[in-house]
Amino acid sequence: MKSLLRVAALSLMLMPAMGSAQDFDKGLAAAQAGDFATALREWAPLAEQGDSDAQSNLGSMYLNGQGVPQDYAEAVKWYRLAAEQGNAAAQYNLGVVYDNGQGVPQDYAEAVKWYRLAADQGRAAAQYNLGSMYWNGQGVPQDYAEAMKWSRLAADQGHAEAQHNLGVRYWNGQGVPQDYAEAVKWYRLAAEQGNAAAQYNLGSMYWNGQGVPQGYAEAVKWYRLAAEQGNAAAQYNLGAMYLNGQGVPQDYAEAVKWYRLAAEQGNAAAQYNLGVMYTNGQGVPRDLISAHMWINISSANGLEVASTARDTATSMMLPADISEAQRRAKACMASNYQDCD
Repeated sequence: MKSLLRVAALSLMLMPAMGSAQDFDKGLAAAQAGDFATALREWAPLAEQGDSDAQSNLGSMYLNGQGVPQDYAEAVKWYRLAAEQGNAAAQYNLGVVYDNGQGVPQDYAEAVKWYRLAADQGRAAAQYNLGSMYWNGQGVPQDYAEAMKWSRLAADQGHAEAQHNLGVRYWNGQGVPQDYAEAVKWYRLAAEQGNAAAQYNLGSMYWNGQGVPQGYAEAVKWYRLAAEQGNAAAQYNLGAMYLNGQGVPQDYAEAVKWYRLAAEQGNAAAQYNLGVMYTNGQGVPRDLISAHMWINISSANGLEVASTARDTATSMMLPADISEAQRRAKACMASNYQDCD
């Protein structure tokens, strides 16, 4: 299961002003069309006049270097002007820049201050991040009850990361009684929004029969959705299901495909299993050099069983082939798995 992580992603949605002037709307239309130079011309005067939505959006333009050179300090300036007027988007973004130390010294307490102001206005991303600050004890004393309060408020608004993390908490029994059915509920809500981690975890609940009847076909469904988004653990598990014929017809070539995708992301178990597939000639032609390479990489990445398998492969190989396998392993790892053939 994926561990809890706080997502401090910047809110970059360009917020239309309530009762805004025509100039603001012209800037908004331009920004939505990718014409940030025009957006800047329309918004800069409004921001100077104190329009908080224009100030907030100008902050995001400076943060991202859209229509202006990227300048974190300038982004902070405009976010602060808008935030001090009560603009919830700017308050949230100001919290994020303090959280990340962008344009200001990193300061969790200050991040909490601004997250709270935005969260009190109902901004789901701020509620989620505030809950995570309480969970991790960053900028506030650790308080699981407060963490759950804010996470649930965000999740109830449909915030997918909050829904996923609630699922993790119920699965682990962290801050709440362990409840697999409740974990499934929150994983499913996030998974249906396309959250890859939740799709993976929901697949695992079906794999293990936790909170739902065990169902390999349903596990495959959710693993595949996560795997297609690049989730390495899901790619590995999908490979295993094809290898064993669980929830799908047994298909060694398909197992190799998914193991390779996970292996190329550094998943040590997938690297080992891919090596074994090459050793046995399952789904690929038998190739001891490729087998040795992947098992050697797996061992280097900390999988203990791999060293024994590597030594077994070595005993079946000529010295020149061993040297080639070692050379390829080194090149593969040095290229971050881009040059492994």
